[in-house]
Amino acid sequence: MTTEAACETLILASSSPRRKMLMRQAGLTCRVVHPPIPEPKDIDVRLTPAEQAEALAYFKASSVERLNDSGAVLGADTVVAVGGDILGKASGPEQAAEMLAKLSGTRHEVITGVALLGPEHWRMIASATTHVTMRTITPAEINEYVESDEWRGKAGSYAIQETGDRFVVEVDGSFSNVVGLPMELVARMLEAFERRRRPDGG
Repeated sequence: MTTEAACETLILASSSPRRKMLMRQAGLTCRVVHPPIPEPKDIDVRLTPAEQAEALAYFKASSVERLNDSGAVLGADTVVAVGGDILGKASGPEQAAEMLAKLSGTRHEVITGVALLGPEHWRMIASATTHVTMRTITPAEINEYVESDEWRGKAGSYAIQETGDRFVVEVDGSFSNVVGLPMELVARMLEAFERRRRPDGG
């Protein structure tokens, strides 16, 4: 990636170790700041899954931007959409098991909204969608996975980068998006931010 300059003062507004790992693996340095207030639970249900993910990403980024005077702030939020339902993070083991049962044997969407905020009210908000095909998961497998606690903090209650990949048959789109941050999209957004900072705008 050719976005090193844009990352000189980049802040990652996230509590996710997976997003920090993806940034590091891409060679992008950033300072991590956890969003200071909880995610809102009353997102407008009339919004599409992508719009909900983008709204939550903007909420995270803006909550951190208020505490910082310079640089750029990157926020992200991932949701899973299946059969008209939007799945975020499970609140407990029972809900995690329900989510996995709902995803079993489906081709569902993993959607990550990304918000990049810069000085002088500059902002760019976008999202990426990856289609994931999952095989049928037996009740015993669901119970075993829930007991492993891997579901905690993951949209849709599974982690493809850990042992949850054994349930996945096919990934159509960005793999890093399913982990939690679509790095291809992030690179384009950082490049747009860097172009804006250049004196000639090019």
